[in-house]
Amino acid sequence: MDYTNLIEQALEAKKRAYTPYSHFSVGAALLTRDGRIYQGCNIENASYGATNCAERTAFFKAVSEGETEFVAIAIVGGMKEQKPVEYAYPCGICRQVMNEFADADFQVIVAKSIREYKTYMLSDLLPYSFGGEDIR
Repeated sequence: MDYTNLIEQALEAKKRAYTPYSHFSVGAALLTRDGRIYQGCNIENASYGATNCAERTAFFKAVSEGETEFVAIAIVGGMKEQKPVEYAYPCGICRQVMNEFADADFQVIVAKSIREYKTYMLSDLLPYSFGGEDIR
């Protein structure tokens, strides 16, 4: 699959991150099964516990619009107004949110650029996950 557009959308979302404290900006672009893309950026808060990650922002925007079937997410991160130099992997909370709404073969793309990226299945990043099927 060609992830160029998804990574470009994540890079664009990174520019809108609100990061006055850490200055570490993250952008995400979430692809739905029907081909729509929802962008998200991290939004910091002086009370760090109230901060929201880019990945969750994208998922929550999509779910609030009625989307619940997802194929992939691209994630980029780095210091504000700089090109990413490292891969920004999703935190544990974001992996759990992905697990709530995506299948084990959901693709997670971490990127530095449209040419430098790695892809993982969600099941690789969250082995032995706990989901809704575990409490039914």
